[in-house]
Amino acid sequence: MNINNSGLEVEIGKIKLKNPVLTASGTFGYGEEFEDFFPVENLGGIVVKATTKEKREGNPYPRMAETPSGMLNAVGLQNKGVDFFCKSIYKRIKDIKTNLIVNVSGSTIEEYVEVSQRINELENIVGIELNISCPNVKQGGMVFGTDPKMAKEVVKKVREVYKKTLIVKLSPNVTSIVEIAKSVEDSGADALSMINTLLGMAVDANRKKALLSTITGGLSGPAIKPVALRCLWQTYKQVSIPIIGMGGIISAQDAIEFILVGASAIEIGTANFINPMVSLEVVEGIKEYMDKNNIKNLSEIRGII
Repeated sequence: MNINNSGLEVEIGKIKLKNPVLTASGTFGYGEEFEDFFPVENLGGIVVKATTKEKREGNPYPRMAETPSGMLNAVGLQNKGVDFFCKSIYKRIKDIKTNLIVNVSGSTIEEYVEVSQRINELENIVGIELNISCPNVKQGGMVFGTDPKMAKEVVKKVREVYKKTLIVKLSPNVTSIVEIAKSVEDSGADALSMINTLLGMAVDANRKKALLSTITGGLSGPAIKPVALRCLWQTYKQVSIPIIGMGGIISAQDAIEFILVGASAIEIGTANFINPMVSLEVVEGIKEYMDKNNIKNLSEIRGII
């Protein structure tokens, strides 16, 4: 399938996207899982699932629960660790003809640095998405991304060892997401991605139990879109680096809304679980919107609200 990407091109740091549609970490596997549905090289890029220093089994089941207009997850960054990724997974995905970005997570600054350093050596990985919505075990469990000083420190240390495009993924579970955004920009981030999931919970009244083994989890899906739009709109005019928008995008219209408030690109997450073709449909829908409204380039409408 050939898609006309004229006018859809965008740059995120050193990464040149053929179109602004990426897939969100943890919702698209490593890309290869979706090859049976459509050629994933037609997307602007793929953000593969979280990679940590050591293997993680994730949280006990149940760790996913459906909620009105969304879902909760508490998977717990399940993955086989950076060694396995570099030795096995990378070999399988490195020739996919689109931009491959790795989500990097950790429990200490040292872990973030070590994983980023390892990923930096992989030629066909064009960037990392630093997930700072993780608890810092050395600081009593405080999440890196909820404190401007801590966020600034982890990004600064990763920037020293990571030479390609560094995207920082921001948590909405903060008093001022703009303050966090400015702190990571000052530390050398090339771009932001926002927002990560909102903290939520769900209860089964009949069984008198929480639906997740961890009680609370990350809320995603259409329910969080208004919050995501607000966060991005607030941040756009306060930073000079590109922003990748996410949070409840299930259609081309949703994607356009994010671009109107300032997104350079978007990521599709929860919708992949419902419709494996959704990312490709969004690319096509954005192009149709541009043709219908005589828009030659998405820069014409970016951030106009």
